[in-house]
Amino acid sequence: MKYNRLDGIEKDWSRITLGCWQLAPSGGWGDICPAKDAEKVVRTALDMGITAFDTAEGYGDGESERRLGKALGSQKDNVIIISKIWPEPDLKPKDYQKALDNSLKALDRDYVDLYLMHWPGNFFNTREKSARLVESMLSLKQSGKAKTIGLSNFKAHDLELLGNNIKNFSLNQIPYSLLDRGYEGKTRDLCKENGMGYMAFSPTAQGLLARPMKEEDLKMPTRKMHHLYQPSTYPAAKKVWETVRTIANELERNPVEVAVAWVLKQENIFTAIVGSRHPGQVEEFAPAGDLELSENHLSRLSGSSDAFPAVKARN
Repeated sequence: MKYNRLDGIEKDWSRITLGCWQLAPSGGWGDICPAKDAEKVVRTALDMGITAFDTAEGYGDGESERRLGKALGSQKDNVIIISKIWPEPDLKPKDYQKALDNSLKALDRDYVDLYLMHWPGNFFNTREKSARLVESMLSLKQSGKAKTIGLSNFKAHDLELLGNNIKNFSLNQIPYSLLDRGYEGKTRDLCKENGMGYMAFSPTAQGLLARPMKEEDLKMPTRKMHHLYQPSTYPAAKKVWETVRTIANELERNPVEVAVAWVLKQENIFTAIVGSRHPGQVEEFAPAGDLELSENHLSRLSGSSDAFPAVKARN
């Protein structure tokens, strides 16, 4: 596993971050991960050299945070924990503090290493509102309960409203894969100019680029609602999957490693967030943190991505 360092966090951050959304009951994934399995997933991640864990108050109404904190046990202060606050209308500074305190209680920890605003929504659509966001998030950092602060799902027009305050945020967590490159272009340019790297979530397009999809996989609510799984796009998406699988066979590696390794080689990517509710899948994707694709393989993968009609549709 390869590691990076982020200013403000004196710990090694693995190139692969474990996504913890699936570790708790949710509307997106259902109630399909028992607490004992969640603990096994986290423990396997630790064994595989993963040092960063991404969760949120909105994942299972805090249950993901609780399960993560319990599973980490005595290791919880040695790893990097990222959590998020959900935007609500008229959030006051005390509401930010309460939300973070609730997350810390769930995690059984005194601080989070990185605290993100989960979505811009319609709540930060003016410079005045964006300034209040900055003020409230900075107060959490100044309290010491959040070592660093960041954003999630913020696009160019959201970032522009921050003005020079954009420099206060360390990372922007965004969807990115061979099938979704909607945060390239102006958004990425703004982030790069201001030293804000990307945390790339869903680098396998919710599993589409990781393994053949079974009928039960396609019935997951989060996939049924996702644009990549609709009849108009799914057949074309599977062509990209075939390229991933072909290259994986050539390398004698798992397809998920190839899909994630491609993401890690792209501009401005700091880490890739990969989630699972199965310990065995963690063992499959963690080696992507060491996989170096050749220029030939990178070119073929990028070409396949470029040919996918919806890859930049949301930029």
